[in-house]
Amino acid sequence: MAHKGKMLEMTMADNAKLGVYHVEAEGKRRGGLVLIQEIFGVTDHIKEQCDGYAADGYEVLAPALYDREAPGLQASYSPEDIQKCIKIAREQHPLDLSVADARICIEALTAQGTVFMTGYCYGGSITWLAACRVPGLAAASGYYGSLIPAHADEQPKCPVILHFGQHDAGIPLEGVEKVKAAHPEVPVYLYDAGHGFNSDRRADYNDAAAKLAKQRTLELFRANGG
Repeated sequence: MAHKGKMLEMTMADNAKLGVYHVEAEGKRRGGLVLIQEIFGVTDHIKEQCDGYAADGYEVLAPALYDREAPGLQASYSPEDIQKCIKIAREQHPLDLSVADARICIEALTAQGTVFMTGYCYGGSITWLAACRVPGLAAASGYYGSLIPAHADEQPKCPVILHFGQHDAGIPLEGVEKVKAAHPEVPVYLYDAGHGFNSDRRADYNDAAAKLAKQRTLELFRANGG
């Protein structure tokens, strides 16, 4: 399937040049959106998510965060690729670097109006951290970020909603409860699904959960200027 956007090259805060998937908004522009990848890179699935938000009226930037370590990475969900990507995420690529890259993308969209953020898996964690650390976001929606409970003591600077699967083997429900207890102001939605329920490429894909989470995300954006 042909994608609607194209890869640009953007210079980040450390002068690294990263590929960034860019899609123009269709119809009336509602705002900018920074969309953050899973650990697998800016894959066809991530580009499809961007294209979907462009159809909803958002100009989207999705930075290829691991271009420094693995240029052009588009990994599969094979056990070998999963291990390779986990190694990059946990050992080779600092979290702060991803937040800094998100900041550059947020700033690039700010001139045209409100900016929102969403992300999946690793990107869900980066979405939470950016909402807590980076000024300029109108609202953010994070999907099943396993690092969020470890950073539950940080305080978002904008309205945030979070999505988790009740049967996510990688994110214990105690962690989700910890986030809820620390942030009564943040809606935390639990779905009858596993990890990665938003991706139709994964065994845990759950169509009903994916649609409901997207609906809630768009409602959040529209309630905050989008």
